[in-house]
Amino acid sequence: MARFKFGRALRPDGRVERPNPPNMTELGSNGTREAATAVRCDIFCTVVDNYGDIGVAYRLARQLADEQGFSVRLWVDRLDLLGKLCAQADPASARQELSGIEVRRWCAPFPAVEPADVVIEAFGCALPDRYLAQMAAQDPKPVWINLEYLSAETWTLSCHGLASPHPRLPLTKHFFFPGFAPDSGGIIHERFLDSRRRAFQEDSRAVNAFWQSLGVPGAADQELRVSLFSYENAAMPRTLGQWADSPQPVRLLVPEGRSTPQLCAFLGEDRLVPGMARAVGSLTVQMLPFVEQARYDRLLWACDVNFVRGEDSFVRAQLAGRPFVWHIYPQEGQAHAAKLRAFMDAYCAGLPGPAGAALRAFWEGWNGTQAVPAPWDAFWTHRDALREHARRWARSLSHTPGLAANLGEFCRNRL
Repeated sequence: MARFKFGRALRPDGRVERPNPPNMTELGSNGTREAATAVRCDIFCTVVDNYGDIGVAYRLARQLADEQGFSVRLWVDRLDLLGKLCAQADPASARQELSGIEVRRWCAPFPAVEPADVVIEAFGCALPDRYLAQMAAQDPKPVWINLEYLSAETWTLSCHGLASPHPRLPLTKHFFFPGFAPDSGGIIHERFLDSRRRAFQEDSRAVNAFWQSLGVPGAADQELRVSLFSYENAAMPRTLGQWADSPQPVRLLVPEGRSTPQLCAFLGEDRLVPGMARAVGSLTVQMLPFVEQARYDRLLWACDVNFVRGEDSFVRAQLAGRPFVWHIYPQEGQAHAAKLRAFMDAYCAGLPGPAGAALRAFWEGWNGTQAVPAPWDAFWTHRDALREHARRWARSLSHTPGLAANLGEFCRNRL
């Protein structure tokens, strides 16, 4: 039978059942070890667009448990999609333990449970009314966090940590903005991730074993390996054609997803499924299954350049220490352009002028924020500078406190 770190249910008499929570130990004022109850944390997440939101919420939940000692309960409305990110997840189980956290199905009507000490509302998903009312009845009140989307825009720094009183209930919500600046909320990066990544990349046997596990042959001489995880993209056919005409062999590794119809059209195939490989000129497109988070990290580490989308894979590509291209989530009226350019301003600050200009031009074309897509060769001719900069950027990110540490400190200061 599964064991759960904490689960609060109301008894028939209306009282809350309180199973013993896990304990941590810390030094008391007299130097002896004293028991301290772990901070209980509820994270709520609805899946808005495929995997990005749940990818961030699941990573954050695991890190809060692993590194901050929180007792975490993650509420998710789409357990089927969580199963894509974690092979151990059971989409049919409404309550299960995964990687040290309790995962619950968020359904209606919402069950009568006691709110946690810390409540994280991921990306403005709106808490259930029943749960919100119980938060208001708590004494002391939970620390309520609205976890915002990651952004490098400078205006977010003035809003990070701001308190917002509820209009009707005696509750206060705090806005928490992940970001790249020292005074932002930071990004998700696990302790020792950078050393694990470098050890993998420097071990050719580990890299070859990883490729074999995916059914991918060893790299041909001078072959360029590219991972592609993208939304539908008007610039894609042009780039695919440039790779097909390239003097360098290119193997494009594509986890199944929203770019598959465009690849089918380019290759003249009715359908593409994991395991299939098709070649056009110098380009070989190989379809991969949608891999769980840990294996996706290794895919990013093993490739020469990575095309990523959204937020979760965007951050993991930066931590991979490889050149990458970001396809930001497109919004009406090009509203995403400002967010894209704010990150490029931050990322390109340490790049030499020509390489930075080439990156900006290719990214703008890939995202449709400039009229004519830039050619691949104009971008990749700066590969040496792009590689060195990617390594430096990954190292700098790994030396920041990170989102989980910043969030843990922020909440503990308010408990």
